Amino acid sequence: MRKTLTAAILAAALITLASCGGSDDGDTSAGHNDADVMFAQQMIPHHQQAIEMAELAETRAESQEVKDLAADIEAAQGPEIETMTGWLESWGEDVPDEGMSGMDHGDMSLEDMTGMMSEEDMTALGNASAAEFDQMFLTMMIEHHEGAIEMAQAEQADGEFPDATAMAEDIETAQAEEIQTMRALLES
Repeated sequence: MRKTLTAAILAAALITLASCGGSDDGDTSAGHNDADVMFAQQMIPHHQQAIEMAELAETRAESQEVKDLAADIEAAQGPEIETMTGWLESWGEDVPDEGMSGMDHGDMSLEDMTGMMSEEDMTALGNASAAEFDQMFLTMMIEHHEGAIEMAQAEQADGEFPDATAMAEDIETAQAEEIQTMRALLES
């Protein structure tokens, strides 16, 4: 509660400062740092892949629990993508698109990003159905969520933008809970 209140007060103060102070050089970097930019630029395609996986569950999953979990994942991550896109646009940074193949992440390709599935993994998941799909989806999504948690923890440690660090905290909490649910479904 105290962290949330502190973050809200800090966010309000930053907004107030940003609207009051003018800068002759047009600097749009105030209030965020490279870790915030990296978090948003990497989490967007990460979330997009999770949504792609979740959409497959609608027609391929056998278990209603898997279908419900997939719908929850899709419902949570779509709005987060929109929010992160807004941040990047307001910061004057590149926004990843659906393809992302041409986006420069330094020395890191999308498949090297923690928790991302390869094209082969996604094809195999798309070709699976029923109980086989459920097992593959749960196993892959656990790995995918673990990657998102790693990125969220890095943002909390190194990020500066209060809304981004708050989202990272929410992602870590929600996805850790979903991992527990998925592990239980795999064991049932």
